[in-house]
Amino acid sequence: MTGPRDRDGDPSAGLPGQGAPASVASAGATPSPLGGERPPVRHESVDGRLTATVERLRGEVRAAHAAAEGRALIELAKGVIVERLGCGPAQAARQLAELADRAGLSRLELAADIINEAARDRVAEVTGEFVRTAVGEPGTPGRAARPASVAVRLRTAESAALGADDTQAVAESLLTHALEPLGAVAVAIWTTGPDASLSLRGHAGFGTDEAARWHHVPPGVTTAARQALTGRRTVWYPSLAAAGVPSIGRARHPDGGRVVVPAGTGGRIHGVLEICWDRPLDPQPRAVERQIEALAELCAHTLESLPEHRPPAGSLGAGGDGSPELAALSDGLYDPALVLTPHLDEEGRLVDFRIRHANAHFQDPAGRPRGSVDGARLLEAYPATAGGSELFERIERVYATGEPFRARRARLTALVDQVPLTSLADISISRVGASVLLIWRVEDESARLASLLQHAQRLGRVGAFEEDVVTGDITWHGQLFELFGRRSTEPPVALRDLAAHAHPDDADTIRRFLQAVLYQRRVGSTAFRMLRHDGVTRHIRVTAEPALGTGGVLQVVRGAYQDISAQHWTEVALTATRDRLVATEEAAEERNRLTLQLQHAIMPPAKPPLDAPGLDVAVRYRPAESESLVGGDWYDAVVLPNKKVLLCVGDVAGHGVEAATGMVVLRNALRGLAVTGAGPGQLLSWLNSVAHHLTTHVTATAVCGVYDPGTRTLRWARAGHLPPVLVRGDEAVDLPLLRGMLLGALAEAEYEEAELRLEAGDNVLMYTDGLVERRDTAVHDSVAQLLAVARLPSESLEGRLDQLLARSKSDTDDDTCVIGVQVS
Repeated sequence: MTGPRDRDGDPSAGLPGQGAPASVASAGATPSPLGGERPPVRHESVDGRLTATVERLRGEVRAAHAAAEGRALIELAKGVIVERLGCGPAQAARQLAELADRAGLSRLELAADIINEAARDRVAEVTGEFVRTAVGEPGTPGRAARPASVAVRLRTAESAALGADDTQAVAESLLTHALEPLGAVAVAIWTTGPDASLSLRGHAGFGTDEAARWHHVPPGVTTAARQALTGRRTVWYPSLAAAGVPSIGRARHPDGGRVVVPAGTGGRIHGVLEICWDRPLDPQPRAVERQIEALAELCAHTLESLPEHRPPAGSLGAGGDGSPELAALSDGLYDPALVLTPHLDEEGRLVDFRIRHANAHFQDPAGRPRGSVDGARLLEAYPATAGGSELFERIERVYATGEPFRARRARLTALVDQVPLTSLADISISRVGASVLLIWRVEDESARLASLLQHAQRLGRVGAFEEDVVTGDITWHGQLFELFGRRSTEPPVALRDLAAHAHPDDADTIRRFLQAVLYQRRVGSTAFRMLRHDGVTRHIRVTAEPALGTGGVLQVVRGAYQDISAQHWTEVALTATRDRLVATEEAAEERNRLTLQLQHAIMPPAKPPLDAPGLDVAVRYRPAESESLVGGDWYDAVVLPNKKVLLCVGDVAGHGVEAATGMVVLRNALRGLAVTGAGPGQLLSWLNSVAHHLTTHVTATAVCGVYDPGTRTLRWARAGHLPPVLVRGDEAVDLPLLRGMLLGALAEAEYEEAELRLEAGDNVLMYTDGLVERRDTAVHDSVAQLLAVARLPSESLEGRLDQLLARSKSDTDDDTCVIGVQVS
């Protein structure tokens, strides 16, 4: 490690290009061979004094800028420490100084390291590579580069560039802080115009007159920057004169090396960074190449953000990517057009384009409407653009360089059901703002008609043919070779040989067809079974029309073969299905009749009075309107041996005999289990085991209650079912939603219990979801409407249940159970 270190925390110490104060260097003192200083040289003219003063002031300004940029890095590092340690600015400053002393680094070097660790960006990667490889500094053979100084240079250049007001200041900052330590003597920053021209926006190290001559490079002029732009890659010139490429500053440094790097982000090149050396350039280590690439990326971000490079107000792209304005413009075109915007991955790399707009004249090759293409990715909507047509690559190049692309009779290929459809079209690709406008014009109407014919033949599985009966020449559409199972190199099958490829039973049918076409000279059509060489049998319909020549002689037969195998087998399947449907309908009617009988036998629409002292019980059952929807809703109300009353409703999932038999199993099981005197939570837990282990694929919901007439208390639990409703006076509320999953879902489940003390006149309602369920209404809204109906006055419990059924707005045609109790 060489060079002085800043132990006292001076942020300007250790910056590239800084040594003694500029005022000392410019005072005219020169070092003596004996180690002292010679007397200052006196300027004899006023011009000499003025020149020395100007140089001194310039040096002081540069020193002040460097010190300010160093302070900016230190302040940024202090901010990182404040965020990481949660301390104040003063403590962060002390922490930075202590860490620098312990590490043997200046505060500026440590600040750059801290920023690299926090940022983990391209600059941090480059610095880390220097640390790993200890690359020698260019121009100083045998001397190892100090990684800390590399970090300081890059971070200082980054800080100065991002804080610059224009591109000229960016160029000066890059040269001073990052490129001069690499041996470079000049730098130029070029920007690209909409017409692919180049403009010199910033420079350092070149003369003013030289920069004025190169301020604008028209399109098509080959320069070093142009080659990097069109090639979209970094170009290294060991000697610009040897390469024979014109560029700025070539006369001053004819043998000097050049590096020209495209400066782009997100697939778009905003400009070109050109770096000049005054000597031939040797091959550089990879770490130096990475450093230059990082500077180009920094330059690109700066060009993207500077106001001078933004579109003028009112122009396309002034407020964003320009796609809305470009979409409106494209709608005025008479040719199909797409407006594309870049689609970047998580790392900011261009991977595709998004179709932002398809104009009014857009016609999709696959026949899709505009709405199905708008918003899609280009490679997803048109994967063939990345194939042999190279259309995607051309769009990518236009977006990157801004150089428009025009081509006549270009091939456009679209995949439709994996069938490539190709047409010729004139293509225009232009970059407008941050968008790309793609315009194409199909060559003529015949291409569109050919495409339509290909679609029709593909969809109808039709292949056309033409047979010259005089010469024997046969022309087949390409699809016929696949239809006949023949290779394209094999000869087509003549009409007279058709019987040899058909089922023997169809020989007479084909003979009559040929008789009508070839001898009676009229249009003929027939169907036959074709036996292919690969053993596949196809049902084919052939239609042919004779064309007569001079003198009424048969000249040509034109026609088509159509594969009607799918239609044939569909007709066969329809016939068989029709027979099965008749039998199925009869079986279904019998099945529904038996199911209804079973359900009505167990679940009558109304239940006889229950002998429970102090408690009135009423039930209602409304079957489904459609017999095919006979379900598994059930209810039960029974007095247990301990004089308590079991009240429950449930709903088995599904419809039909399976749901009805499942309902019978669960209802009877619950009755038997309730005799044990267990509470409702334990009863549901046992019933869950029954549903899971003793039935086949039965799941159900239920709510179970045990009423004690002596204490007027109702203990209840629920298994995935809607909770009961309590009606007390003029109020109606639903009880809490206790914890409990549906029956049969798991082998073991626990169910929460609640206890409700009832008063005289209280009504408790239990119901299945068929009472409230609506397709277009949320469940809580339907329950709210049920509570509103339950609040209405009623003369009796029976009347209240009838009122609930009459005012139910359920529209699912499901069966419904309601059980109500009233404490007297």
